[in-house]
Amino acid sequence: MKFKTPKNIKGYLSFLWCIAIISTQVNAQDFHVEEQDPVDWVNPLIGTDSKPSFSNGNVYPAIALPWGMNFWTPQTGEMGNGWAYTYNADKIRGFKQTHQPSPWMNDYGQFSIMPVTGQLKIDETERASWFSHKAEKVKPYYYSVYLADYDVTTELTPTERAASFRFTFPKTDSAYIVVDAFDKGSYVKIIPEERKIIGYTTKNSGGVPENFKNYFVIVYDKDFSFKQTFSSGELADDLEIGANHVGAVVGFKTNKGEQVHAKVASSFISFEQAEINLREIGEKGFEQVKEEGKEIWNKELGRVKVNGGTPDQFRTFYSNLYRTLLFPRKFYEIDEDEKVMHYSPYNGEVLPGYMFTDTGFWDTFRSLFPFLNVMYPSLSAKMQEGLVNAYKESGWLPEWASPGLRNVMIGNNSASVVADAYLKLNAQNQVDYDIETLYEALIHGANNEGPLTAVGRAGVSYYNDLGYVPYDVNIKENAARTLEYAYNDFTIYQLGKALNKPKEEVELYKKRSQNYRKLFDPETNLMRGKLENGEFMSPFNPFKWGDAFTEGNSWHYTWSVFHDIQGLIDLMGGKQEFVKQLDTVFTLPPIFDESYYRGVIHEIREMQVADMGQYAHGNQPIQHMIYLYNYANEPWKAQYWVRETMDKMYLPTPDGYCGDEDNGQTSAWYVFSALGFYPVSPATDEYIIGSPLFEKVELELENGKTVSIQAANNNKKNRYVQTLKLNGKTSTKNYIKHGDLMKGLKIEFEMGDEPNKNRGIKQEDLPFSLSTQK
Repeated sequence: MKFKTPKNIKGYLSFLWCIAIISTQVNAQDFHVEEQDPVDWVNPLIGTDSKPSFSNGNVYPAIALPWGMNFWTPQTGEMGNGWAYTYNADKIRGFKQTHQPSPWMNDYGQFSIMPVTGQLKIDETERASWFSHKAEKVKPYYYSVYLADYDVTTELTPTERAASFRFTFPKTDSAYIVVDAFDKGSYVKIIPEERKIIGYTTKNSGGVPENFKNYFVIVYDKDFSFKQTFSSGELADDLEIGANHVGAVVGFKTNKGEQVHAKVASSFISFEQAEINLREIGEKGFEQVKEEGKEIWNKELGRVKVNGGTPDQFRTFYSNLYRTLLFPRKFYEIDEDEKVMHYSPYNGEVLPGYMFTDTGFWDTFRSLFPFLNVMYPSLSAKMQEGLVNAYKESGWLPEWASPGLRNVMIGNNSASVVADAYLKLNAQNQVDYDIETLYEALIHGANNEGPLTAVGRAGVSYYNDLGYVPYDVNIKENAARTLEYAYNDFTIYQLGKALNKPKEEVELYKKRSQNYRKLFDPETNLMRGKLENGEFMSPFNPFKWGDAFTEGNSWHYTWSVFHDIQGLIDLMGGKQEFVKQLDTVFTLPPIFDESYYRGVIHEIREMQVADMGQYAHGNQPIQHMIYLYNYANEPWKAQYWVRETMDKMYLPTPDGYCGDEDNGQTSAWYVFSALGFYPVSPATDEYIIGSPLFEKVELELENGKTVSIQAANNNKKNRYVQTLKLNGKTSTKNYIKHGDLMKGLKIEFEMGDEPNKNRGIKQEDLPFSLSTQK
């Protein structure tokens, strides 16, 4: 293409100058976006471009309210497939009510709704319709998609236990809505005179009593011109049917553009309670439910206000905050008398009180629950009440609940969740639950093996006798268990002190918290499995995943001494050696030994491709490691790697996570890190300094106080903290106290492009370590 020089050369140069300025502004960290609702920045499709062999999040678009009992999602995967929605799919099979916390845990209490036109198709593969992301709108509170095969637009918007659907049909005598109650035992009944379908599903993936059912009710606003049930794919005129796999179909005659509405609710208690739950919608129209959902999300997301970042940073931040506010979900209901009730996933009874579920403490003790203790303490208190009920109903605290006890992952990290909540909430006068019963539960769990390997402490007799779980006694992931038990013992020690428990008992757990020392190998400066006779296991390959460790290797788990980093520093021979070992994590090539798994698991592959050496941020064991530079007089390296991880590993795209999102933990890491601090050791009152992402953040605390975070000169290049002021006073410390946050705090960072190597290097600047406490 030929280009002619304009006659008005001055005007042209002015034009180029303006373009240059605009371009610079767009690319700068301090690009100021237009004021808009926080929820409008959220993209629930982030992380959905995943598969079993490689996770970019392993999430589905959860159309739900914060911590809602029921989520909804478009279903692209086959019935029973944990990958319910994947971004690269091109057909939708239905719109599923889901309670799935993770594809690896799979779902329970699920059923789906699907509109079709023309020839009636009930099989999920046959009825599936082509769709495009170009004709898809996805918000936390609203989903809409055009189903091309049927010329139908489906919209849905949820409440906590109900949802409103709106189907826009073409002109046809054969418009249908298929209700699929799924297999493994289901029931449906059509009640034409009430324009209603009721039913239940029993489909689950474990962790439920024998009497488990999810009861549902669906009410339409249009009379049925067609009504049939089906069983195992065969249609029947019966209006009531129960079998392995049943469903119902209702039909209508519609004009072009006619909208048919359906209100849906469910209950784990009864049909009657499902009808009560439907009152969450009542007489509200679709748009009112949608707007109320938007307001709820804006209220919760809006308690964290960020400014002075790029649009992509806004999208990434609020999308991560959205994921942080989904789990653990509410598993309780409000009865006719406005009393809180729950179906117990532990003993099958209907009982009073709160219950929450769908969380794995191995993941979420690290930053998800600490975030709730800062921003949502009253909700956190209800979750603790739910744990009291779980202990009373099962005899154990769950370590992974979905909805009841599940036999997955390791550790006794309920201790951290209970202790951190009490220590944080008690200071805010938020403890109105039975902490004595919870302390009893911690002591019980710390000294007994549970009914499942993942409940209580596997290998507890060895641990209490030898101080570690041996490598050669047929207990898998023994070194990882030892390290986590030691930290868990520290949290029990902290809670016992706060509750004024007998000194002898408290000191026992303090002593056990030092058991991490038993596995430290001075020859390699790494943690290593140990035999029952006291010798280290051999041969030792620090790059071997699994075996003595959990979803990681020794380079990942060596840092799991959250409560006593100074003790670990001393074992390594001092701060210089400690920092050298930290640096080595990033400079090593991403080599691995997958022989324990007999194949490359997705966590290994995600580390390999990240180009960050042995740093495996896509999984939880090492996520706190970056912040440990603060304990060894080189906090600027934490600042560098925190920002590097935020910039590189989190994107506002369908492949935007660097591994499993894991029920809010990986998201909460980002949220905390973007604020500029992180809870390395829950059950202490310190948050360790990193590198704030935005120029300004305001946290609206539940007690009415405000935390203001300002980062002057902040941009992509200026990632290093030059100075820090707390309420106007210069602080050289590498941490911020929880109590100071709760009083309302003005935090002022001054950022620069070169490290300030004179800040945060004195002994009094270093964060808590048990070894340094008198």
